[in-house]
Amino acid sequence: MKTIKILLFAPLALLLFGGCKKILQEDPKATLTPGTYYKTQSDLDGAVNAMYIVLARDGSWGFTSKMFSYFGSDDLTTDPGLNKADQRDFDRLSGGSTNQSLPAEWNGPWACIYQANNVISVYKNVNSTDALKNESAGQAYFLRGLCYYYLVRTFGEVPLVLGTIDPNSRPPRASVSDVYASIISDLNTAKSMLGTTLEQGKPNVYAVSSVLSDVYQTMAGWPLNQTSNYALAAAAANTVIQAGVYDLNTPYDKVFSTNNSSESIFALQYNVAASLPQRSFGSTSVPLDEVALDGSSGWDDFYPELTFFKDAPKCTRTDLTFYTTLKIRNTDNVTFTLYPWYDSHTHAQHPYYKKFRAGLNGDGVNETATTINSIQPSTNKAYDIMRYPQVLLNYAESSDMAGGGPTAQSYAAINQVRARAGEPPLTPGLSQQAFRDSVVYERAYECAGEFGVRWFDICRLQLLPTIIAVRDPSENPIPAGTNVQEKYLAPIPYAEMVLNPAWKQNPGY
Repeated sequence: MKTIKILLFAPLALLLFGGCKKILQEDPKATLTPGTYYKTQSDLDGAVNAMYIVLARDGSWGFTSKMFSYFGSDDLTTDPGLNKADQRDFDRLSGGSTNQSLPAEWNGPWACIYQANNVISVYKNVNSTDALKNESAGQAYFLRGLCYYYLVRTFGEVPLVLGTIDPNSRPPRASVSDVYASIISDLNTAKSMLGTTLEQGKPNVYAVSSVLSDVYQTMAGWPLNQTSNYALAAAAANTVIQAGVYDLNTPYDKVFSTNNSSESIFALQYNVAASLPQRSFGSTSVPLDEVALDGSSGWDDFYPELTFFKDAPKCTRTDLTFYTTLKIRNTDNVTFTLYPWYDSHTHAQHPYYKKFRAGLNGDGVNETATTINSIQPSTNKAYDIMRYPQVLLNYAESSDMAGGGPTAQSYAAINQVRARAGEPPLTPGLSQQAFRDSVVYERAYECAGEFGVRWFDICRLQLLPTIIAVRDPSENPIPAGTNVQEKYLAPIPYAEMVLNPAWKQNPGY
């Protein structure tokens, strides 16, 4: 049987930006043979670097399209017109399999999974030390588990491809429980191979435990509802907390305008000069109304729903999260007038996200209190996949749900997050359910607008009916008769369904 293996070496990685690879559709003529080229640790390092590049690039996790199917969440909405149909359709719970941006959520993780499979299949044969080889393989297991975690939460059943595969194979979609079992296995293997060193852009044992905690907590909710996993989630999070290597000493706004802060557990790294830009900051979250002195303007891709914004806690974090006063350039093209978000001079009449404006120290939006100098779409800002406050909140919720209610340690964890946000300690003596709801609320605003965090809470806790019930009538309308229960999963992209005719599309699509 002829097998196919994808090889993406670091010197060749920039060639990948031209298009997205399709699952099970790679051209064997364009591939190399791992046994021939993976000889030295340098070769293996190049293969490891390529995993990050294919995942971080535009068309994968480098742009806001990585989360367009999560726009059913209340922390994300978009313009009722303009060129925003891809995210608007999902905002209306009406997205379909032919959505032009949906492949970013599918292709990026698969490209990384295939490259991780290459590393895992050959690392033992490379001429290097066991320590270095295990470090490389540990990263591959971690990234493969992480990518499957996003795939299974987004699409539900997906194929389990854990090695080389014949190019003509069409493996079936594996059950959700089997995918989660593979994720847990990969992450536990990664934990046994990785060390404790804090290195920018690379996972360590704390990153693995942080993701494991999140995975176990998700497994305790929909669709598996395996509540025994709450205890495992709390234990994994507590491992990170007790290590004492991360903290919340970085001011909230600086977390989003500097790289690899004291709370950054795992982040993808970006470099505009190396043709690897981060485009989830800057222009994408800036109002179309705002035009800088150099003529650049905002893209108006996303902002929060009105109810979500109005329900935010009154604290310094809220002030640093939301952008509520727009700078509209006057006809003299030199001065600006400041308008509140609800003013008739603004076309969307929504607040925006302040936390995603600056990029890395202003390489997104360069501005003063009254002037915008430039608005750039490509930044060098690292993108945090896992931050320490997420671990604290996971521990708070899971320790509460694993027992008969919150413990003193549960309160201590959430109160660390609240203290940095400028909020008072949480009300003592809450019931198990009330405490859980308080943690979910806290996470919504601590991680507002971030890569699916709010949406995945809504899914695992089945919150869509509650969210829709309080949705402001001015938002993009959800069609009458929409079956909400069928909208927690995205559709499999149409091109993949054509390639795999034996697959059954997700319900509702």
